[in-house]
Amino acid sequence: MKKSINTKCGLGSLVLSALLLGGANKAQAHCDTLDGPVVSAARMALTESNVNLVLIWVQKQDEAEIKQAFEKTLAVRKLNAEARNLADMYFFETLVRIHRAGEGAPYTGLKPAGDLGPAIPAADKAIEDGKLEPVAKLLTGAVHEGLHKRFEAVSARKDYAKNDVSAGREYVEAYVKYLHYVEGVYDVASGAVAEHAHAESAPAAHDHK
Repeated sequence: MKKSINTKCGLGSLVLSALLLGGANKAQAHCDTLDGPVVSAARMALTESNVNLVLIWVQKQDEAEIKQAFEKTLAVRKLNAEARNLADMYFFETLVRIHRAGEGAPYTGLKPAGDLGPAIPAADKAIEDGKLEPVAKLLTGAVHEGLHKRFEAVSARKDYAKNDVSAGREYVEAYVKYLHYVEGVYDVASGAVAEHAHAESAPAAHDHK
């Protein structure tokens, strides 16, 4: 039964996708928000009149477009407060859109600052503080809780009566969820799934030209 149930089956794919994409969607959304790292870099670039501070967020072939938008923004924002706000938003939108295209991801507009859950803010703070331990503790705790929940569910159902088909199906369902959680977490943690997903989206990074 070990190999008869793997991530190639329907349920396995869904579980693995949820594990990977659940976090990926929030991470991608982080770049779409007004308090995200891309817009934060844009604010700093405009304050210091230094376009190099945002060029790191786009691919080399997109530098010219960003530089042009940057110069337009600097010129317009000198007019008055209203023009400044409109010009800044134009630059934020342009930068984030091109950044997303470079990732091969769709752009649906800037989002307001919002709740990203505990993981992304913790990851950013770890970089700022130079301390990884809080992030490691957060991830370890989440995996420990998820693993124990599924392990207890399958353990509670493993001694079902042989002729009780309904109870047997409940065991199989719990077993599949447990097995795929273990395999999915391992694949994500080892980087195999993330690298595969990145490789699939990479060609799209040049399609917007």
